[in-house]
Amino acid sequence: MVAGPAACGEAGGAHEPTGPASGGALKIGVLIPDSTSRFHYFDKPLIEKKIHQLCGECTVETVSAQHDVATQQQQMDAMITKRVNVLILDATDSKSLRAPVENARRAGIPVVAYDRLVEGPVSGYVSFDGAKVGRLQGEALLRALGDKAHSSQIVMMNGASTDPNSAWFKAGALSVLQGKVRIGKAYNTAGWRPEVANANMSGAIAALGAENIDGVYSANDGLASGIISALKAAKVDPLPPITGQDAELTAIQRIVAGEQYMTVLKPFKPEADAAATMAVALARGEKLDDIAKQRINSPTTHGIPAVLLTPVPVTVQHIKDTVIKDGMYTIDQICTPKYASACAKAGLTR
Repeated sequence: MVAGPAACGEAGGAHEPTGPASGGALKIGVLIPDSTSRFHYFDKPLIEKKIHQLCGECTVETVSAQHDVATQQQQMDAMITKRVNVLILDATDSKSLRAPVENARRAGIPVVAYDRLVEGPVSGYVSFDGAKVGRLQGEALLRALGDKAHSSQIVMMNGASTDPNSAWFKAGALSVLQGKVRIGKAYNTAGWRPEVANANMSGAIAALGAENIDGVYSANDGLASGIISALKAAKVDPLPPITGQDAELTAIQRIVAGEQYMTVLKPFKPEADAAATMAVALARGEKLDDIAKQRINSPTTHGIPAVLLTPVPVTVQHIKDTVIKDGMYTIDQICTPKYASACAKAGLTR
């Protein structure tokens, strides 16, 4: 993730913005892609809490784009008009948000790219090692296929082609899977939408035959839900091993029930804390040298200060030691009546 193409700008240089001059409380804008996923339920409150811990005088405004690029562009423009001191941006589309990021730079407002590396002159980036995520998914799928992997055929359901994370996940997965299994069909999933994954999976079943699909690489848990729905509609039983990412509660329940093989946990608190720490430092006109020890390139900007965290694989055997131990979910949240018998079989309850 550190190497990148020739860049037309450089982060952390002499022209780094220090935030617009303003009196009174420092203002930090947080832009998330939706209000239904982990970004709303986990990242948002964690970011806000950490900002207030670090900066009692800071005010925070958080808005959701509801998966709509135009909405997020408008929200960026509104934040710039309000003269916030810094922005934390989880972009709905890395390319389409480039112009608002450039507008923020011209207004002297630093932008911290969160989870997805948006194009344009961002001042910092916080995420997980995307190639590592893909490798963990690919390794888990090979383990699930076991000795039959070399004669197996899989479907690859990648993320949105407009999200640079998707390319990193895919590259990491292929570094493990290529030459070890046959890839019958591969898809990019527009907007990371489960319904698109569902349609793509239905197409794969029609083209390959359900009986000829031995496993599915799914880039995240949302896509896995659409994939599983398509397989169930085709009366596939038992389901082939299916990967995921984000450790969503519904995915953990599917893993307990044996419908999804694994997910990848990206501990939200370290990511949120790093973004908040970056934002407060930038709002105060401070550099990120002591916070971001890594550097990463985007198609437009070279040497972006970055914090790249380590993802964790989760199968049914690891639920207690990961999402429960970390306090992400309780056993009661996972083991609802629908999953009571599966939870007992998995050793989560008695």
